[in-house]
Amino acid sequence: MDRIDKILAQWRRERPDLNTTAMGLFGRLRNLALHLSREMEKTFGRFGLNAANFDMLATLRRSGEPYTLSPSDLMETMMVSSGTMTNRIDQLERAGLVARSQNPDDGRSFLISLTPKGFELIDAAVTAHVETQKRLISTLSEGEQKALDRLLRNYLADFESS
Repeated sequence: MDRIDKILAQWRRERPDLNTTAMGLFGRLRNLALHLSREMEKTFGRFGLNAANFDMLATLRRSGEPYTLSPSDLMETMMVSSGTMTNRIDQLERAGLVARSQNPDDGRSFLISLTPKGFELIDAAVTAHVETQKRLISTLSEGEQKALDRLLRNYLADFESS
């Protein structure tokens, strides 16, 4: 019995007319997301990063050579506002992890690139991140991992196809 079971038992006692199945699922998803996020933040912290900065550096790294994207491409991929994007770029630029350069195709805009220091940092951080993720799912069998992945993919597709 977990904490959510106790909450559901209280609701069954107080409101037996309610079907709290969804409440249980959402409570567990929320709590699990919090636990997983905390563990991943610990990994990012070992590299002086938070989830937002890790995400931007990882987006640049996985874009392939020359590890350069426009701010609008970054915003689209990361789903953040332009103000948030500018703040993140400024932080990472001050840390020497990214650099701004003039866009040769459009003199009114600029591009964001990983610096060698940023490339080295994100490569090490993403390696550690993958290891953390593997550790976090290690209590599930390979079959359970595949089944959970399939269920979550289908559930998420319902939201993202709208």
